[in-house]
Amino acid sequence: MSVNDQVLSYPIPNDAALDPPAEWAELRTQCPVAHVTLPSGDRATLLTRYEDVKQVLADPRFTRQLNAPDAARLSADGGGVFSSEMATIIPDSGEEHQHWRRLVGKWFTAKRMNAMRPAMIRIAEDLIDDMVKRGAPGDLRASLGFPLPVYVICDMLGVPAADRDRFSYWSDTLLNLTRYGKAEIEAAQGEFFQYMSDLVAAKRAEPGDDLLSELITAGGPEDGGLSDIQILVTGMALLVAGHETTANMIGKMVSMLLADRSRWERLLADPSHIRTTVEESLRFDANSGFGLPRYLNAETEVSGTVLPRGTTVVCSMAAANRDETAFDDAAEMDLTRSPNPHLAFGSGAHSCLGQALARTELQVVLEVLLRRLPTLELAVPVEELERVEGLAVGGLREVPVRW
Repeated sequence: MSVNDQVLSYPIPNDAALDPPAEWAELRTQCPVAHVTLPSGDRATLLTRYEDVKQVLADPRFTRQLNAPDAARLSADGGGVFSSEMATIIPDSGEEHQHWRRLVGKWFTAKRMNAMRPAMIRIAEDLIDDMVKRGAPGDLRASLGFPLPVYVICDMLGVPAADRDRFSYWSDTLLNLTRYGKAEIEAAQGEFFQYMSDLVAAKRAEPGDDLLSELITAGGPEDGGLSDIQILVTGMALLVAGHETTANMIGKMVSMLLADRSRWERLLADPSHIRTTVEESLRFDANSGFGLPRYLNAETEVSGTVLPRGTTVVCSMAAANRDETAFDDAAEMDLTRSPNPHLAFGSGAHSCLGQALARTELQVVLEVLLRRLPTLELAVPVEELERVEGLAVGGLREVPVRW
């Protein structure tokens, strides 16, 4: 049965940790606007072609209003990045959204990331020291991939170091589509909300040199700033988005490079390819998770198919990044690929605010690993790497390595 004749379950099941599901290529060529069933049982429309995904991400008619009565639920118990009510607190579009991005985005410029790079290098060095002391084999995800971005985003937001480890469970509950029930999700979100409320109150009483303090001292909406609830939810969103995606990407990037040893050897011989390698790892990532869901508030056409108002569309950036019409030799990992207009960070007005942070962290990880652990290798066959199931953000359960 071809993909035209069936309604696929989404996310599409795939046992291979680093390889794409076979259906992607078939969907792009035969059924670029496909009907799929989400974990909730609701129907949605899946896009897998590069130009279609890019079009939708730039089109304001495709909104983040996933709390609309006729929008598809991502999971039966309301799991996902945040509850629908909380997700709407940050302005979705127009000048209000651009204003929010300008206020927050000042902390995520390339210039600021370059200034933070030495601190990131020190954190990576310390984490690798600890992993080496514990001895091989080690889990690169737990030892370096997860803690590095957590420590960096916590420092940016002014979160006390002692509280860093609490975010693992909170973010997992808020990003998981299948593992937790509604009561557990709501309890975790309540704890997280209370923590951020207390943190914002502490920053208001005693501001520091951090992002939350700056948002507070900018004043309220009447002064051109954000409301208290917007500051609080911004902090929650940045803490989750600012570490979970990069934490998983570190493990996947290193696994991709070690799965074919010639890639690692090439970087050892010429570390000047680190920047293009990071970009190619982002493009080549076949396990990026759910993709970006969008709700259509007006009838429109995509790839020759008319989509009615009320359609929930899922943009698979990972499938689009393997589109042969957009990338030469798309199925090959080319560490020198340039230009590389991948969609890993989205596109248009809602492209990822923290992409400069993620790029810098990924570059730092490669720089330090290549220098400190040149003999690094996977401690298990690549076939034994396991995906984390149910997470809106794709990742590997462990990345066992030795050196």
